[in-house]
Amino acid sequence: MPALNRSGIDLDELSDAVDHVNVLKGKNWNEESEVNATKDRDAFRQYNSACERVKSFYKEQHEKQTVAFNIKARVDFKSRKRARMGIWQAMDMLNTLTSLSQIEHLLQTAEAIRRDGKPEWMQVTGLIHDLGKLLYFFDSEGQWDVVGDTFVVGCNFSDKNVYPETFAGNPDNYDAVYSTKYGIYEPNCGLDNVMISWGHDEYLYHVIKDQCSLPEEALAMIRYHSFYPWHREGAYIHLTNAKDAKALEAVRIFNPYDLYSKSDEPLDIEKLRPYYENLISKFFPSELDW
Repeated sequence: MPALNRSGIDLDELSDAVDHVNVLKGKNWNEESEVNATKDRDAFRQYNSACERVKSFYKEQHEKQTVAFNIKARVDFKSRKRARMGIWQAMDMLNTLTSLSQIEHLLQTAEAIRRDGKPEWMQVTGLIHDLGKLLYFFDSEGQWDVVGDTFVVGCNFSDKNVYPETFAGNPDNYDAVYSTKYGIYEPNCGLDNVMISWGHDEYLYHVIKDQCSLPEEALAMIRYHSFYPWHREGAYIHLTNAKDAKALEAVRIFNPYDLYSKSDEPLDIEKLRPYYENLISKFFPSELDW
């Protein structure tokens, strides 16, 4: 499937702005992470001061992420092959379509994890965690179904979501079933049985879950790293089970590396490439279906 003619710079800028909101809103619960501990916490002000662009983005996302859309997105995913390529090729593609900041962010995340002595599978997870943003250049409907915080659809929208008032324009908010506490789900059914709003996290999770040998913790880091209302605010606990408790611990360990590893200091990409290509080969085949 050919890439759509879209501006990667716009996606980069919006993605960075969304991350900035989460940094401002962040709670410094993970004091063990070296990369988190070295940041200037005085810069983490209230997220309500974020730019109007981010607020406008979330309004669109919250209005359009319906149950009907999410079912369609998953059907479309299963019915189309967008590309067949390896992990590093996907990184190159994302880098070409966006800007150097994307591949540098992936490497900065992986290198921060590596410096902290985390296992190889977690380093690879850091390296690939944002590759789902390729969805923007394949067949997403816009930016709202690629980036931004994720949340559960099919039950009432938690007030712990970012800008919760903007769900007022979502028709599911007035549905007799979708607007209830449990909606279409059973108590403690587990997140494996719940629809998380479609975006780059969910897309990449579905791409790799049957095409890699990464552990469950890695898959959780990929699928839930933007699921802030759950892993930071404690929402949707009534839908989770024992397996999700283990996933929550993994995502909370990973999250600071995602948010706080960005740096203006350039990396020698070609010098790092052999190391990471070797790691990739331990967990992935030479090519994957995207």
